[in-house]
Amino acid sequence: KALQHRYDCFYFIADWHALTSEYASPEIIRKSTIDIIIDWLSVGLDPERCTFFIQSHIKEHAELHLVFSMITPIPWLERNPTYKEQMQELRAKNLNTYGFLGYPVLQAADILMYKADAVPVGEDQAPHLELTREIARRFNFLYKDVFPEPETLLTPTSKLLGIDRRKMSKSYNNAIFITEPPDDVSKKVSQMITDPQRGRKTDPGRPEICNVFSYHEIYSPEEKVKEIEEGCKTAGIGCVECKRLMAENLNKGLDPIRQKRKELESDMAYVEDIIREGNKRAKDIAQKTMQEVREAIGI
Repeated sequence: KALQHRYDCFYFIADWHALTSEYASPEIIRKSTIDIIIDWLSVGLDPERCTFFIQSHIKEHAELHLVFSMITPIPWLERNPTYKEQMQELRAKNLNTYGFLGYPVLQAADILMYKADAVPVGEDQAPHLELTREIARRFNFLYKDVFPEPETLLTPTSKLLGIDRRKMSKSYNNAIFITEPPDDVSKKVSQMITDPQRGRKTDPGRPEICNVFSYHEIYSPEEKVKEIEEGCKTAGIGCVECKRLMAENLNKGLDPIRQKRKELESDMAYVEDIIREGNKRAKDIAQKTMQEVREAIGI
């Protein structure tokens, strides 16, 4: 949210990316598209300050992806640690496809299409961004300097993990969604894994590695965070009570978002206008970039 006040930000629905793992269930992607944009608006992203668009509506992304696929060595993709990890984690989805292997190439096209100077990423996505930089460098070397090499913007806020301490992901069924009712949020919080070495309430805990405490640091009042940290270290507070307090504060933080969401859902024409305008702006930039790309290659 803060980035929109410092940068010209582009936020897009990566529906083609979603298709790499949900190719057998495209209806999931269709349903999620509008929901995600409403989520963005609900948390405070301002369409007057940034651009929202849908990836598949900008066909130039597919063209640039094709161009980049011609110059990207396969070993660059195979060494990607995220690829190997997700192949293991999502074995049931049969991700042994060209599209899934080439996911980072499409990601590079998404980024470089708009000549981004910087990209906010989680640590797990840093290798993907480095690959984007390598692809930009290789294109510029082979043809002409068209693309900048974007820098990494790592968030100063700690990454919130899923309830099982893995990366939060819909695919892993471990996410807490801002659209969920308070009771559902509380139920998920009650299932969260805490300090695995704290087997009893009387055992002192380690808040620095506790998943629940990382949520407290964001959603609980500062004085309460200090109290919980000390209580955990001295076994003055148990995990059940700690989770209850966190769920209460998390729901307080989500309440304004839920309310804004209801307002937006009752004015879908407004949401559709935002998408239409964002698609148009993205399309204009993408067409100019692809003209440069074609001229650089000479085809």
